[in-house]
Amino acid sequence: MNIALLLPVVFPIVMGVLIQPLKLHDRKTRQIYVAATVIINFLMVLFLAINAPDGTKMTILHLNRVVDISLQIDGMSRLISIIAGFLWCTAAFYSFEYIKHEGMDERYFTFFTATVGVLIGISYSANLQTLYLFYEMMTLITFPLVMHSMAEQSGKAGKKYLTYSFVGATIALAGFFFLAEFCETTDFKAGGTLLLDKVNGSGHMLLFQIMVLLTIIGFGCKGGMFPLHAWLPNAHPVAPAPASAVLSGVITKMGVLAIVRVIYYMVGVDFLRGTWVQYVLLSLTLYTVFMGSMLAFKEKLFKKRLAYSSVSQVSYVLFGIMTMNPTGFIGACLHIVAHATVKNILFLSAGAIIYKRHKTYVTELKGIGKEMPITLWCFSLASIALVGIPPTGGFESKWYLATGALEAEIGFFSYLGPAVLLTSAFLTAGYLLPIMAKGFFPGADYPYESFRKTEVNAYMTVPLVVLTVIAICSGIFVNPLYNFFSSIAATIF
Repeated sequence: MNIALLLPVVFPIVMGVLIQPLKLHDRKTRQIYVAATVIINFLMVLFLAINAPDGTKMTILHLNRVVDISLQIDGMSRLISIIAGFLWCTAAFYSFEYIKHEGMDERYFTFFTATVGVLIGISYSANLQTLYLFYEMMTLITFPLVMHSMAEQSGKAGKKYLTYSFVGATIALAGFFFLAEFCETTDFKAGGTLLLDKVNGSGHMLLFQIMVLLTIIGFGCKGGMFPLHAWLPNAHPVAPAPASAVLSGVITKMGVLAIVRVIYYMVGVDFLRGTWVQYVLLSLTLYTVFMGSMLAFKEKLFKKRLAYSSVSQVSYVLFGIMTMNPTGFIGACLHIVAHATVKNILFLSAGAIIYKRHKTYVTELKGIGKEMPITLWCFSLASIALVGIPPTGGFESKWYLATGALEAEIGFFSYLGPAVLLTSAFLTAGYLLPIMAKGFFPGADYPYESFRKTEVNAYMTVPLVVLTVIAICSGIFVNPLYNFFSSIAATIF
């Protein structure tokens, strides 16, 4: 069982690297190859999630007497790896049709396929050095997806993505050395491994707190948290739609996972709860939630509006984590599922519209529901879920986020948090629901006699429909998810 942890990491990386040497120039052959790779990989992830007990560990390499590269299964790795594996399958099938629009298929699928192996590596990381290794690999291997079109705008966005990612990772690395010094081990352990007596005795408590804060801010770059968020609204609009979908739905969650590992599996909530560090982090997350919503509300470029929405919505998750309260943590985990699903739907819907109708601005979408009804229905239901209207998964997650804030002993943030989340929900409705309304009800000046239905084919439609069903059902049948996340929370609080 231990060696099996390595398979879903190595398998897609090797298969992705082999695409060009195997000269899979025939499009149908390449599609079968990629589909088989991502499906087999997801089945391996699912098998491990179901059968591997918590604590199953494999050491890949001993770097020195105390540092090793290791993989391990626990509740958080199950959650993130299943999300990554499944969403990669839906994005892959969608890409088979969409990438014809972009070209350079072989290069795209090389990096797309290999990326999921790196993400599973982050999910399964047993310690901070393993996570950091795969975290840096993730930046390098996703950079070509951002740069795919090779246009001038893509080049600028790609450089910004690299710059922000490396700055964030470097800041996190500086904190890593402090954590390694003052923690019993760099291995992830529920509840944390901090040697509090050593920190107190060192006389460097304030410096250690600052370094923990900087580590979290550094990893927050991938999650789009202020002040290292600016790469996200530039990278998403220029990347191919399926790459934008997984960048927003999955890649951002790797930053979230890294923060969870630092707070709950290394430092421990007892050290941070009630300190100035917690209040600074709560302030940053709430500012990001509000700022992202306001910028999305004002933005007219379709995919950029969705990108700003991701800036806001991922910080919902981070806010729940920063409450350092079991209910808030459960709400954060529920929102990981809701946002990952919904944001994939929204970006894939936008991609379908761009692919079929070549419309890139919100003002051009009047009547799109007449022309592409399935696409806009999926977009509309996903929008409702993101706003947080029952019975969707977005409602359940936001309910527990607000409840967790009210339960937590975080002073006025207990009330400011729910107020900001509610304000953001209204803004979300303001920048998403008018697209639905004007799309289905374009008004009297719309040329009803001449419009034609131009829906995308099954490669693009089926992933949209499947994800939409999940977005709704994750709210209706929330109890299994709640119970699973409660079991994770019970180990860290």
